[in-house]
Amino acid sequence: MDLGLRDRIAVIAGASKGIGKGIARALAAEGCNLFLLARNGDELRATASAIADEFGVTATPVIADVSDPDSVRAAAATVRAAVPEINILATSVGTAIRRQDRTITWSDEDWQADIEIKVTGILRVIREFEGMIASDGSGRIVNITGASGMMTWMPALNYGMNNAAVIHATGYLAADLAGRGITVNTVVPGIIGTEWREGWAGGMAGDQDKADWLADFCGSKGIPVRRWGKVEEIGDAVAFLASDRAGYITGTRLVVDGGLTANIR
Repeated sequence: MDLGLRDRIAVIAGASKGIGKGIARALAAEGCNLFLLARNGDELRATASAIADEFGVTATPVIADVSDPDSVRAAAATVRAAVPEINILATSVGTAIRRQDRTITWSDEDWQADIEIKVTGILRVIREFEGMIASDGSGRIVNITGASGMMTWMPALNYGMNNAAVIHATGYLAADLAGRGITVNTVVPGIIGTEWREGWAGGMAGDQDKADWLADFCGSKGIPVRRWGKVEEIGDAVAFLASDRAGYITGTRLVVDGGLTANIR
């Protein structure tokens, strides 16, 4: 499906791998030219080069650490020097669930480290780039959050609170930017088969067929379709929200979770 995005300019934060890379590929497939932000320069340059070669678009790597306000500000200055405005800003940043111990016992520093990346990091990116977003009706912000922001996921206290905070901020920003014709939405993934998760599943399956193990695992987590999502499926959801076809959608949560949050019993 042609979503009418050809030659639009997109900035994707967290684009070197995982869901962010899936978003970049989906937008490139629609003909968008990209600025890809991430902190790992080697991974970022490799992703940008591969996308440019495959889709014939411009994919410019811009190193940025969302936990560092000066780094985000410098990244925005780099983009501003290259193009007069952008159409799409997608944020896919955050940490994995790093620890399995009780989050309530963590130190202030450990709590803050996650918040600095997911919540404050996304707000930093939006703060520095929103002034560059087109006000002709093509302006889009799409934040990636997570199902843990809509449900209790043990032991992910910090992880869930961060996602819930970004869901709230999305609604606020939708109202704040509506006067400029910019829509702001969030895609809420469930469990997604990123590169790391695919490798983890292979190890966990052991001698069992990986597909069978994965179906059992997803079923045990309450996912009725008994599989986890693909990064491409999240990318497709973002591409739709970035298109003119979604011009009347703002402040909403597009849940892509295979039924995880349907609470089927």
